[in-house]
Amino acid sequence: MPELNWVGKDKVVTHHMDVPYRVLDRQYSFDEEGQHEDDNGSPNMIIHGDNLEALKALLPQYEGKVDCIYIDPPYNTGNEGWVYNDNVNDPRIKRWLGDVVGKEGEDLSRHDKWLCMMYPRLRLLHRLLAPTGAIFISIDDNEAANLRLVCNEIFGAHCFVADISWQRNYSTRNDSKGIPAEVEHILAFSKQPGWNPRKLERSEEMNSIYKNPDNDRGTWTSDNPFAPGAATHQGMVYAIQHPFTGKMIYPGTGNCWRYQQEEMLRIFSGWTDYELRDLDDADERARVCGVPVEDVKTGVQGIVLSKSLDEARADAEAVYERGQWPRFYFTKGGLGGVRRKTYLDSVGGALPTNFWSYEVAGHTDEAKKEIRAIFDGRVAFDTPKPSRLVERVLQIATSPDGLVLDSFAGSGTTAHAVLNLNKKDGGNRRFILIELGDYADTVTAERIRRTIQGFKRQTEEEVVLFDQKLTVAALKKAPEILNEASKIADDAAGQYAKVSRPKVVTTVKGKTGSSSVQVVATQVHDHDVSGTGGSFSFYELGSPLLLDGDLNPAVPVEQVREYVWFTETQTPLRPSKVPECPFFLGIYRDTAYHFIYDVEAATNLDRSYLASLTPKVLADAQVIYADTCTLSTAELSALNVTFKKIPRDITRL
Repeated sequence: MPELNWVGKDKVVTHHMDVPYRVLDRQYSFDEEGQHEDDNGSPNMIIHGDNLEALKALLPQYEGKVDCIYIDPPYNTGNEGWVYNDNVNDPRIKRWLGDVVGKEGEDLSRHDKWLCMMYPRLRLLHRLLAPTGAIFISIDDNEAANLRLVCNEIFGAHCFVADISWQRNYSTRNDSKGIPAEVEHILAFSKQPGWNPRKLERSEEMNSIYKNPDNDRGTWTSDNPFAPGAATHQGMVYAIQHPFTGKMIYPGTGNCWRYQQEEMLRIFSGWTDYELRDLDDADERARVCGVPVEDVKTGVQGIVLSKSLDEARADAEAVYERGQWPRFYFTKGGLGGVRRKTYLDSVGGALPTNFWSYEVAGHTDEAKKEIRAIFDGRVAFDTPKPSRLVERVLQIATSPDGLVLDSFAGSGTTAHAVLNLNKKDGGNRRFILIELGDYADTVTAERIRRTIQGFKRQTEEEVVLFDQKLTVAALKKAPEILNEASKIADDAAGQYAKVSRPKVVTTVKGKTGSSSVQVVATQVHDHDVSGTGGSFSFYELGSPLLLDGDLNPAVPVEQVREYVWFTETQTPLRPSKVPECPFFLGIYRDTAYHFIYDVEAATNLDRSYLASLTPKVLADAQVIYADTCTLSTAELSALNVTFKKIPRDITRL
């Protein structure tokens, strides 16, 4: 498989393994009752910090558990001034490039820098993704090709799902040079091959093609009567005689009938009487199957009329006039070809395609208005995505109780979409957001606070206060008209959010047009947007677990225990229910784990510790961590105990 190379790649391919593991420090919790210091137990998280370290910190609890990842990383356009600097020139990222990539990091091109930043993060995201999960990455043309090659390497080319084109604009800019960009990409990859999206809710427009011209049991649409695979399904390739014309109908070249012959005989018998008969038609069947005549399956009979054509036609015409035609029917009043009914109640939801129009997934202008409404007209983030876009991702990629991760959280659109969707369908989806920027609390978390509790949304309405058509007679009184219009504008000032000065407006209808002097005011209406409900906890990246190779005494012991348990079992630690054995972690697959650790003093594994263990904490094998061990190798082997030295033998994630 082709592989993408860039300056600095050799320094970052395994860098995700060298990132220090840091604990997460909860700062506060928030729910419909407001913000408070007490932990409300919310499964939703907003983490402030470098997403590389934050993703590493999530591994002990969430490796292989995330159902859907949506990220909107910097597009690397070269533009400056974004809230999340898309030139990847944030001092922390530049410092990381210098430390990790080395001296050549100062001379990297823009694309090399971006790839160095993205690669280790994608590695960790891959580890967090569930086996049945999928990742969706928004990107534009600047890095789309590079991103796909990198994802092929990390996720596997066989796990590529789609390159979705999102129509981000509802009108094309005329001032653009070259070919204006109307769409952005959303690259989708799965953790394992064969991932299928969930179906979307059908729209009225989709359902409008389903009719009921024959008074059947429900609405239906015309569909293909054939299926591909004639060469491998030769027993389903045969003639069916037309009851109106008597013509023998074969599937199209390379195709076979949709159902087994027994079912096809039953369906067509709804028109008139049919029977199976040997037609000696090997040549025609071989042509349809695309095989030599000597290789065509023998003994396949045709479905033919068992009455005379006149009798069969009379039966079929009576069925046609009566209605409720069989599943396979004939077009053009019975004289046309054969088609198949597909009933609306059998198709379920709509399959998503790789083109998402702004009508169904929102657009950039909608996103800006959405965030302005939440923040009282303030532009809190320059490049948000519309929540409808992320909702569409969640609809096809999550169950109602799915876990969603966004490690480039920005303004918090992903969490907003999760809360919106939960409110709509009664789901219990959970979210984890990670944001590096200093606005993680003031913008990202603040948006979610307002979404949970509700906010006032303002809408604008234009009101025409003055409208005078410019006729020949009116032009003679132009000064008077302008004075009247100006007076109306002056009087309206303060009553509306904005009042225009008198202006000439031209309206064109067909081939004719008219002009008038108008004064237009903008009226603002307040609307209460009800809260979605929900909760979250806000975290900062805490201390690293290890300092110079030793356990960091500032890290709470319980978090060290959680880490050690996960490195051994790849499962989250449940609280121990054996108070008499405080160093016991748990039993997993017939092995008991113990972590003998004291911040203040060195610990030792000896006979007295083993003697203190109750039957509740013993298993076929024991793995015991301590600072030292005074038992001999023979004793440990006899007792089926594996000793691991703290901190030397603690696995580095």
